[in-house]
Amino acid sequence: MSRSALIENVTAMLADAGFSVSDRATIRPKSFDVAARRGEDVVLLKILANIDAFDAPTGAEMRRLGHYLNATPLLVGLRSRDEELEHGVVYFRHGVPAISPDTALDYFLEGVPPLIYAAPGGLYVNIDGDVLADEREEQGLSLGQLAQELGVSRRTVSKYEDGMNASIDVAVQLEDLFGDSLTSPVNVMEGAEDVRDADPTPEDPDVDPADQPVLTVLTRVGFDVHPTTRAPFKAVSEDEREPSLLTGNSDLTEAAVKRARIMASVGRITHTRSVYFVDKSKQTSIDGTAIIERSEVEDMDDPEEFRDLLKDRGEPSEA
Repeated sequence: MSRSALIENVTAMLADAGFSVSDRATIRPKSFDVAARRGEDVVLLKILANIDAFDAPTGAEMRRLGHYLNATPLLVGLRSRDEELEHGVVYFRHGVPAISPDTALDYFLEGVPPLIYAAPGGLYVNIDGDVLADEREEQGLSLGQLAQELGVSRRTVSKYEDGMNASIDVAVQLEDLFGDSLTSPVNVMEGAEDVRDADPTPEDPDVDPADQPVLTVLTRVGFDVHPTTRAPFKAVSEDEREPSLLTGNSDLTEAAVKRARIMASVGRITHTRSVYFVDKSKQTSIDGTAIIERSEVEDMDDPEEFRDLLKDRGEPSEA
């Protein structure tokens, strides 16, 4: 299956599952392919045939964007190396959860979350430690007796009851012993933080010198500016009083028009505004993305003046 066909299939599945889906980000470089929203759930998706093509800088960018846009970064792919991704298993690449299209379909369309995740050493599940302790006590088993049944140490059983995850083999043994499943789903919509190593959000990259003047203006009028390197916009700018702002900056070329349209589409999903700074333009808006000439704001330092200009050029995006 071609990557384009894979993206079409995944986005069609999300639409069937009740998600609103943005236009595809087709301008390179790109950290994500589409954004999608269902209710309060927002997902930034990268869709690849082979998830090993997902590199560390892209992973860092997607995690930063997920943090700034209140979205979950998610990788959907078919295989790793020469092996297909297993159905119902969550993998990880550079801190971003990765699942197969079939797992995504089960989760988003059928409401069946994955129970298994891959980590160094094999496949694992979440053990509900409180339920395990209750089951053990109901059957009158000591920690040592259960440890002997499982072929592990007493300390390991204690750790299971404290919330440590277990291998598939141990989970099957526990189910056979107690007759009930003691596993809990992997929470993909929270970035699967319950099972992955929760590294801090990667630090912002350095600002491109070409973008420094307009980002300085945004800082001056009260925004907290976070530069990007691989998104279809140059920065995400946060303001406690207003929706966040997706920011572009370049000459008004054909590529810039495409970026402005993608920004507007992503904005409708993430409930953000978008603005594109250019040298000269007769247009004041492109699909809801405000178009502002750099000369209009180069000396601006009044927050209200900037916000009035922004509102005049483009309305807040809503799903």
